[in-house]
Amino acid sequence: MRVLGVDPGLTRCGIGVVDGAPGRPLELVHVEVVATPADSEVGARLLAQADALSSAMARFAPDVVAVERVFSQHNVRTVMGTAQVAGLAIVAATRAGVPVALHTPSEVKAAVTGSGVAGKTQVGAMVTRLLRLAEPPRPADAADALALAICQVWRGSAQQRLRTALGARA
Repeated sequence: MRVLGVDPGLTRCGIGVVDGAPGRPLELVHVEVVATPADSEVGARLLAQADALSSAMARFAPDVVAVERVFSQHNVRTVMGTAQVAGLAIVAATRAGVPVALHTPSEVKAAVTGSGVAGKTQVGAMVTRLLRLAEPPRPADAADALALAICQVWRGSAQQRLRTALGARA
């Protein structure tokens, strides 16, 4: 299974692609952070992020796209930009005919580190270990995008089987 993980952000959007299956070694395919200048117009920034996401969909042909579920933060400006870019990722995947999975930050942390309250350093260290990298992906947005992809590889198929089983009972 190929998963494209998106850590959405208006200033920095992490895009990570991982191949893998539950019980098998994971493989890093690609990772990047798309940065936009804070002093640019919001429309230009969103367009740059949308273009990068669409390009990644076309280039890597994922089986599923995992996007961080936006949650309430104290800084409304930050959460607005994050939500806007998350929406762009969902639209890009849907246009490409690729299913979308949303994962909360605590769900991703728990999947990768075993603790839903793990810090960025712990997530980066586990992503490094799981993907057998020489050093942690930088900046943290890169590691977070890869962690989202890993979470989907490990948990996504189980979640789909549960949905299918529950649907069969209804």
